[in-house]
Amino acid sequence: MRHTLPLAPQFYVTAPQPCPYVEGRAERKLFTALQGEGAERLNNALSRQGFRRSQNVLYRPTCADCAACLSARINVAEFKPSRTQRRILHRNAQLRRTATSPWATEEQFRLFRRYLEARHADGGMADMDIFEFAAMIEETPIKTRVIEYRHARPEGNAGRPLVAVSLTDVLDDGLSMVYSFYDPTLEAASLGTYLILDHVEIARRAGLPYVYLGYWVPGSRKMGYKARFSGLEIYKGGVWQPIGDPASHVEEHHPLAVPPIAEQVARISLPDSRG
Repeated sequence: MRHTLPLAPQFYVTAPQPCPYVEGRAERKLFTALQGEGAERLNNALSRQGFRRSQNVLYRPTCADCAACLSARINVAEFKPSRTQRRILHRNAQLRRTATSPWATEEQFRLFRRYLEARHADGGMADMDIFEFAAMIEETPIKTRVIEYRHARPEGNAGRPLVAVSLTDVLDDGLSMVYSFYDPTLEAASLGTYLILDHVEIARRAGLPYVYLGYWVPGSRKMGYKARFSGLEIYKGGVWQPIGDPASHVEEHHPLAVPPIAEQVARISLPDSRG
């Protein structure tokens, strides 16, 4: 189904698919193409309204009878690491960060496959081959970086091993962590948490106010870790707000809880195409 606004991007809705976060429910996504000279402006504007990027597409959940998926971001100025997070920073102090252009490598792909097989063997990316991986990394019409993390010291003739990677978009108001993966054998290092902590530091040094983390789902064990970051904000009811007590965000599930698609599209604020 297609929905349009005059002289604006066209918006589409995916067919219902099994929800990866809440058992027994179906998910749909509202999406539009990200292309042309206005791609940066559109990505910035829609990211502030709960959209996420995947290659050349911007999308947002628009399920018929559920509003559980809430876009989440860390307010850098409000963030203070917990005692546990400070220990994670100390534990990974030997890692060295390198930011590069969005170019896929075989080394990245090998790490990506190990991560999927250990953490998401039954997920939607489980069958992704190296060409699809390269498309995920390289197909971006906006300012994107691949941030690699390696051990400071070489391990024999193998050089400095790659232990974590984040595909990160640079927005006008922050960093958006599009996708991250890491060595699943280094469980004690809490690399997933470390990557977020390091992105907060990158944003702080760059003077960027937010780190966008994707979606948070109340009650989902997969997403629960995001609520452990102080300064977390969620996009709810058309505005960004501090998360407060995570347990208080119990979504409504009846069909009238979600506005019709046409109404959702009409509420989207688009960038001025002239500037």
